Amino acid sequence: MAPSFANKEAILIIVCNNEGKSGIPVTAEMLSRGASALDALEAGVRVVEDDPEVRTVGTGGWPNLLGDVELDASVMCGSTLRTGAIGALKGYTHPVSIARQLLERLPHEFLVGDGAARFAHEIGAETGELLRPHAKTAWQRWFDSEIKPEHQAAWPDAPLIEYCHNAVDPEIGKDTTVFLCMDQHRHIASATSTSGWGWKYPGRLGDSPVIGAGSYADSRYGACACTGAGEMTIRTGTARAVVLYMKMGMSVERAVDEAVNDMRALKGGLISRVTIHAIDNRGNHRTVAVNGLPDNHYWLWLPSMKAPEARPAEIIQISDEEPQNKPFAMAVYTKEP
Repeated sequence: MAPSFANKEAILIIVCNNEGKSGIPVTAEMLSRGASALDALEAGVRVVEDDPEVRTVGTGGWPNLLGDVELDASVMCGSTLRTGAIGALKGYTHPVSIARQLLERLPHEFLVGDGAARFAHEIGAETGELLRPHAKTAWQRWFDSEIKPEHQAAWPDAPLIEYCHNAVDPEIGKDTTVFLCMDQHRHIASATSTSGWGWKYPGRLGDSPVIGAGSYADSRYGACACTGAGEMTIRTGTARAVVLYMKMGMSVERAVDEAVNDMRALKGGLISRVTIHAIDNRGNHRTVAVNGLPDNHYWLWLPSMKAPEARPAEIIQISDEEPQNKPFAMAVYTKEP
């Protein structure tokens, strides 16, 4: 039966980004069986974290400048406004579940680095080798070709600033995974997971674990989550802004427009791509790719659908300038041996 958006009946909806393809069927199946929003999102994101075809999330994600894979994740319950966020985590395969346990078991909202790893160990979270052969080979090729001999000799204690400025994500157009949904009780939730910007400065956090920047959920109004250049959404508080604009009475369409307008004020720093995914509390949604690419898309599921469907993202250009950080020729490093 198709969902009713005009009354108080149960509304089910899932929106996730392009990288969520493998996980959204799991989330949809669970929601259709009456699972809670948080349970369904966590399960779907875990599938993406294990997906060998996704190289920007979980196991197999791209490493930082030192060759280490650092993972970030978050969850938010829109009915309690409780959150769990994990940043710069090494050696654990399902950061979204660690973030969920943080929400459930700690009075805190955010753990990073050694503290996040300590908590993950304490709860018995799954461990594993995150750096897979394809990423290790790509990193080694980059190191051999781009790092000055004197810095190679001093590695890993060499200066990294210049290399950070000359390196961007090896797969342009690939992203964090973000999931938004509303369950049968009209509870709204969000979840994110990422390995972050490939070849990033060690310890860098993007927007994915930053509640209010990369994701935000409030069951009274709606939810929003972002992919792309997290530096932009951190500076504009994009996810919280979209929900706040809806709280002010704007439609989800107008709320996203206002958040895009906020980005037009950004000067300097990294100005690149951001995709904004948003749902409201009536089952409406909108996905906009700021400075997006023609193939940017997202996934949508409603109970009226036989299976989740890929939809093209609406593309809005806010800058004609080149991104501040230009990609180097990664094809030479990422091609199969």
